[in-house]
Amino acid sequence: MRDLYFEGTDRYHLEPELKAVVNIALSMEKPLLLTGEAGTGKTQLALEAARALGLPVEVLRCKSTIKGEEACYVQDTVLRLNDARFGSGESGRQVDSFYDYVIWGPIGRAFRAERKVVLLLDEIDKTESDVQDNLLDILEECQFTIREVNETVKAKIRPAIFITSNAKRELSDPFLRRCFCHHIAFPSPEEMRAILALHYPHTKAELIEAALKIFYELRERGFEKPPATSELIDWIGALERKGKMPDPKFPPLTGLLLKRSGDILKHRRNISR
Repeated sequence: MRDLYFEGTDRYHLEPELKAVVNIALSMEKPLLLTGEAGTGKTQLALEAARALGLPVEVLRCKSTIKGEEACYVQDTVLRLNDARFGSGESGRQVDSFYDYVIWGPIGRAFRAERKVVLLLDEIDKTESDVQDNLLDILEECQFTIREVNETVKAKIRPAIFITSNAKRELSDPFLRRCFCHHIAFPSPEEMRAILALHYPHTKAELIEAALKIFYELRERGFEKPPATSELIDWIGALERKGKMPDPKFPPLTGLLLKRSGDILKHRRNISR
């Protein structure tokens, strides 16, 4: 297996410290935990790394109700009971064959893959701490047990593991201890220009500068959900399509920047004064 090395892409600006930690995690095959506010490119980093390295992606979208087992596999018991009662027809399924009714989850698919994959656990902070520790045990050992048949599924090739967190809930110390961690700080205006240059290389500098000024001013107004990088990228695309410079006093299409109703109403009250 060739050494993996990620240098950023034409769609992802990789600052030096982040580049270093991504590549040492890839080299040492350690899970990389990425923290930072929503919209700073944590998820996109994993997806762009997979694209640049030519690797398939498996994504576990975490939620509060998820269990570690279902991230690996579930058994379709309803289908099995239905087949037992009415027959499986021409499907080829055998009711007495457990694996004919297994649905593999993202971790199960990543472990069973014949080649290296990028495995992304997105928004891990939405899960309970015991689920987090259970998942990391599975990822560290690169194996899990199928309880129903007491068989172990072990990864053929260890996946490249990326984990994201919006810090809505504290992660456990054992979880943090076993990951390489990096906090993606919100980009400075200079860094943001470099990011925008990847997405809009031919956009007029005047439009970019006007949009940046409005964007950072909005971020300083104490909104519940301040606009993030992803919103800025979409907004500039919309402004370019309109073909007009944004007015700082009455910026257009602010619904692309502000997503919470309370923030939108607060902004409307401010501009009506």
